[in-house]
Amino acid sequence: MEANTTNNSRPIIPGIFALNMEDTNWVMTSSFVIFTMQTGFGMLESGCVSVKNEVNIMMKNVVDVALGGLTYWIFGFAMSFGRSPLNNPFTAMGDFMVDPEVTDPLMGPISAAFLFQLSFATTATTIVSGAMAERRERNCWVWGEHGFLNKLGVVDIAGSGPVHLIGGFSSLVSAAMLGPRLGRYSNGLDPLPPGTPVNAVMGLFVLWWGWLGFNSGSTYGVSGAKWEYAARAAVMTMMASFGGGCMGLIYSMWRLGGRLDIMDLINGILGSLVAITAGCFLYRAWESLLIGAVGSAIACFTMPMFDRLGIDDPVGASSVHGMAAIWGVVAVGLFADNPYPLDTTKGRSGLFKGGGWYMLGVQSLSVLCLASWATVTNFIILYLINKVVPIRMDAYEELLGADLVEHYIRHGNAGISRVVSAVRPFPNEAQIDQITIMGQNSGHETYINQTYYGGMREILGPTKVAVDGKTGIGTIGALQTISRDLAPKFAWVD
Repeated sequence: MEANTTNNSRPIIPGIFALNMEDTNWVMTSSFVIFTMQTGFGMLESGCVSVKNEVNIMMKNVVDVALGGLTYWIFGFAMSFGRSPLNNPFTAMGDFMVDPEVTDPLMGPISAAFLFQLSFATTATTIVSGAMAERRERNCWVWGEHGFLNKLGVVDIAGSGPVHLIGGFSSLVSAAMLGPRLGRYSNGLDPLPPGTPVNAVMGLFVLWWGWLGFNSGSTYGVSGAKWEYAARAAVMTMMASFGGGCMGLIYSMWRLGGRLDIMDLINGILGSLVAITAGCFLYRAWESLLIGAVGSAIACFTMPMFDRLGIDDPVGASSVHGMAAIWGVVAVGLFADNPYPLDTTKGRSGLFKGGGWYMLGVQSLSVLCLASWATVTNFIILYLINKVVPIRMDAYEELLGADLVEHYIRHGNAGISRVVSAVRPFPNEAQIDQITIMGQNSGHETYINQTYYGGMREILGPTKVAVDGKTGIGTIGALQTISRDLAPKFAWVD
């Protein structure tokens, strides 16, 4: 839809900027909710990987927002929704570094539209650990009024295709090019245990909350009949997650003979949310339950399939966001109602609603175009990056963990000491040896050793002991004279 207004002889204003005050308020509020999904993705991803990599995952999410947001402001928004006579069916070419002046009557709507699309773009970057390949997604093909898929009548309300399908296929390409983690399949194909399961579950709940803003906010306002469909989107999102959760329970109990695996349940629910996103207010309740259940099943069953192919995806993004998104986009062509009086489907309905085969055909074409774009471009970009800077960590770095080698954060009880002993010598060994275990105050440790244990060397003989993790010298006989309160602080070192 386009507004019949011009701005200082500029091209016709796209519908994305046709917002009144109440619509702008709704769009901005939804943007804030969607932004909290960064927390959810960070908690989920850090909970799925080993403890020695959890800080690195969170740092990646911070960088995603900072660099991804900056590049989206510089050219991403402009090439998706910019106003220019040079716009074509494949890209827009206006409003680079968008910054409307205070005298611009569209300052508010432009700012709200940018914030909303920015929240989608930065959320999409967290789906895949590869960085620059996800900085600019192909949402303009589907959501831009100039986009060729939009002109064909493709419907994707909140981004099963432009966000999740592209993110999922980008993850698939990245995982395949990186290769599996060292020793990943040495003991079979069973998934590795999550590093922090509680964090993963908390991440699920934050994402569940954010998805309501994701889908309800995509009515892009509450004026007219939009508020009714915003409410419907929220209900159908929840209905789909109920179906997905039940399917995840059934799958896990079937796979494990009555036991429940937390990752089966998490990925089942997320797969259902991805599937409902494309047509979130176009379905009836029972259809949402079915679509969610099928999306959950697809996510759960394709994860071990990728493992059999040797594609190691630690967080299951390829299945949850990639495979479930295919079903979500296609389901619109099957079940979609015509949401009168909105023009979301341009008056069309899905195959099962008497609308014929057209909508199913264009939805399938959308899957093909977006999946091909994500696969080809990410392969090319990662291939070129790998020629300059290797995208795979060295073996010793992977074993020590990214937290230690990249951020100098050393976890306790994470097997780091054993790895350090095994891989010596390695670069930066001297610096890494001096890193204090996270949570310890190195100043306090030094003070205690100097103040309370400073004279111990004169008493003790040549046997090595460790005092609060600090190596010292002593004898067995001398240790027996230490008071009961101090004894627990001493341990033998081989």
